[in-house]
Amino acid sequence: MEKIAVFPGSFDPFTIGHEEIVRRGLGMFDKIVVAVGVNAVKRGFLNIDTRLRVIKKVFEGESRVSVVCYSGLTVDFCEKVGSRFIIRGLRTAADFEYERSVGQINKAMASSIETVFLLTSPEHTFISSTIVRDVVMNGGDASKFLPTNVTREDLFK
Repeated sequence: MEKIAVFPGSFDPFTIGHEEIVRRGLGMFDKIVVAVGVNAVKRGFLNIDTRLRVIKKVFEGESRVSVVCYSGLTVDFCEKVGSRFIIRGLRTAADFEYERSVGQINKAMASSIETVFLLTSPEHTFISSTIVRDVVMNGGDASKFLPTNVTREDLFK
């Protein structure tokens, strides 16, 4: 049976920390679905199409990574794509507390789905989409926080 993992998030924008989690996850899973969540209540910085395009560009040529958008419960999406695993990256103890709660709720709703936590590499611990978004919105150079093949122009096409 193919081991498929879902890596859900808003990815607004997708950072080198996110990329690292996916690439490391490929060592554990046959396929990873990067699932860009749509939140009807929350207006994003980048539109969904831009986020999908940027993430697809990052993993061009990597057939084991697919990029899709979804709405609704993550566990329902996992069941839809045949995944028994959710990948989450952890930067800090605060991330752990939040992600533990979400993982336990997911487990209560769908007992067959496991949440797998990957610790972020120390050099990426301080990087978050919120901070990168702030740098970009204020005209700063965010290139060192974005995947190598993603440019500022990619975010505004």
